[in-house]
Parts: sequence; structure tokens; C-alpha cells
Amino acid sequence: MTTTEAGPDAAAAITQEPHGGRGTAWWGMVVLIMTEATIFASLLASYFFLQAAAKEWPLDGIEAPELSKISLMTLVLLGSSAPMFWAEHGIRKGQVWRLKAGLIMVILMGSSFFAFLSLYEYPELTFGMKDNAYASIFYMTTSLHGAHVVIGLLMLGVVLIKTFQGKFTAERHVTVEVVGLYWHFVDAVWIFVFSSLYLSAHLK
Repeated sequence: MTTTEAGPDAAAAITQEPHGGRGTAWWGMVVLIMTEATIFASLLASYFFLQAAAKEWPLDGIEAPELSKISLMTLVLLGSSAPMFWAEHGIRKGQVWRLKAGLIMVILMGSSFFAFLSLYEYPELTFGMKDNAYASIFYMTTSLHGAHVVIGLLMLGVVLIKTFQGKFTAERHVTVEVVGLYWHFVDAVWIFVFSSLYLSAHLK
């Protein structure tokens, strides 16, 4: 049976789900995530190398970052994966309303985290990026993650717009899965960033 004989729905399915259900876009995102994960791993390895070589940590008597507020916002960011999963599962069933609601929740939670980091967390820090090696690696790593959050939010915003335009159905939603994969990566990376830069700094 040819693609023409099978009809447009079968053609769409073939286009969307080659290679056992994973298309080029999905694998492309996996490769991108692996590359980005390597960058974060290098930064965190550098952080621990500096820590191991230092007589005191943080350097120059800098106070370790305060934990209470950032811990709360960490829960908000990590919790945003739940509505993302819910939205993805909903569109697989053709429930567009779940996709809309889930995306809105994710965007609000992610935006809250970024707003806190940029408007409250950074201004309250007692050190600047150029103060010493500790300060530089701290700002570099957290700002890089913040950039990933912004990119993820922009991608989610585009997906939300397309959702309201009726672009996604139970049969056609690869973009949702690809963007969802990226957002879960952003959340997962923060676990390592938070544990390394915030929690470990308080360990004596």
C-alpha cells in the first residue's frame, strides 16, 4: 500500500513518527540536551575543583547563599514538570484543553522562578561576579541556567500560541513533546545546580 492509498492521516503518521515513534526533531533535541548537559557538568566540575583547592569556601569570607527562599522557588520550578507531563498526556488523548491549561501553569511557574532569581536572588547576594573565582563560577552557572529557563519559556509560549490556533491533535503533537523534553531538562539541571552551588556551600 502506498502513502497515497493510505490517505492523509497515514501520511501524517509516517511523517511524524519514524524510527519507532521518535522523529528527527525529538532526536535532535536529545543531542542538544546532551551537549548542554556536558556544559553544565563542566561548570559544576570546575566549581568542585575550586572548592577542593580552597582553604575556605566560599572564598574571602563570602557568606554562603541563603537557602530558604531559593529552596521554595526550587520547588516551584521542579513542580512545573508536573503540569507539563499532564499537558503532554492530555494532548495524546486529544484533550486540547489540558494542553492549554498545563502550558499556562508551566509558564507561570517558570516565570515566577526566573523573576525571583533576577529580581530578588541576585540583588541580595553579598558578592559580585568579579570578586573572586567562587563568585564568577556561581554567577556563570546560575545565569546560564537562567538563560535556559528564558529559552524554555519562549518555546512554551510559541507552543501555547499554536495550541490556541488549533495546531495540535492527538495525532500531531511532536512539537509539544520536543519542547516538553527541553523543559524537563531545564528542571533536572537545576537539581544539580541547586545542590552544588547552594546546598554544598553550607556543608562544613
